[in-house]
Amino acid sequence: MTARSSVGRAVVFSCRYALVIMPRPHDRQPDIQRTTHRDARITTMSELRAIIFDFDGVIADTEPLHFAALRQVLAGIEISLTEAEYYTDYLGFDDRGCFLAALQAHQRQASPTLLGELMEHKAHAYLAAVKQHLAIFPGVRELVHEAAARYPLAIASGALRNEIELILEEAGLRRAFLHITSAEDVTRGKPAPDPFLHAMAGLNSQPNQPALSPNDCLVIEDSLPGIRAARAAGMKVLAVANTHTVQDLGEADAITHSLADTRLQDLQARLWGAAQGRP
Repeated sequence: MTARSSVGRAVVFSCRYALVIMPRPHDRQPDIQRTTHRDARITTMSELRAIIFDFDGVIADTEPLHFAALRQVLAGIEISLTEAEYYTDYLGFDDRGCFLAALQAHQRQASPTLLGELMEHKAHAYLAAVKQHLAIFPGVRELVHEAAARYPLAIASGALRNEIELILEEAGLRRAFLHITSAEDVTRGKPAPDPFLHAMAGLNSQPNQPALSPNDCLVIEDSLPGIRAARAAGMKVLAVANTHTVQDLGEADAITHSLADTRLQDLQARLWGAAQGRP
């Protein structure tokens, strides 16, 4: 990653595909730069009309809890899991995908019965931890409330529905989202596009909602499988570097270090064009 230029008081760095805005110390109003992708779908101009959030690692700082619960359950069947392995190989998968990957990596049979038992044990361990540790990332509440006043919002996550609902209710954010797509709603999780397409369909089913197309949707993600899923769905992606480094997220259309640094007007102007989108 090399220094490219400066915009206002923010320092702009170039990755392989995306442009990254890194605010200088005490500068909390970075610009968001548009990037040119080799994928022709990204060049089709539409307008920002809906936002779909990932959940774990974007809204809630729950990945350490997922890791601890997954490691605890795997230890029960004599499979060890390190933190480095989790963040490198498992982040972005739903629970079923995590257990499948772990079993396959250790040459274990993954029967439906075993998978069901492991997922149930992990869900119990995770919910117990969540009740003692609720952490919402900086800037999330402010961005969600601002966005909900302007656009229909949805969540597309590999987490279980009751996990998502619990945290959103505790954080006072549940009413901001018109639709939630959870692990129970799709057969294929990320990096397949199904979760995001399902979320868009959920928004389209809302009363008096003008029909959305993928080009109208912005996805906010934190993982490479999630970024690839969104792009496979034909949607634009803002990556937030909560769980991965900036260098790992270069396939997104734009990258921010924190949602506290994100301005919807900047995203609208840079990714869709200044003359388009809502005022």
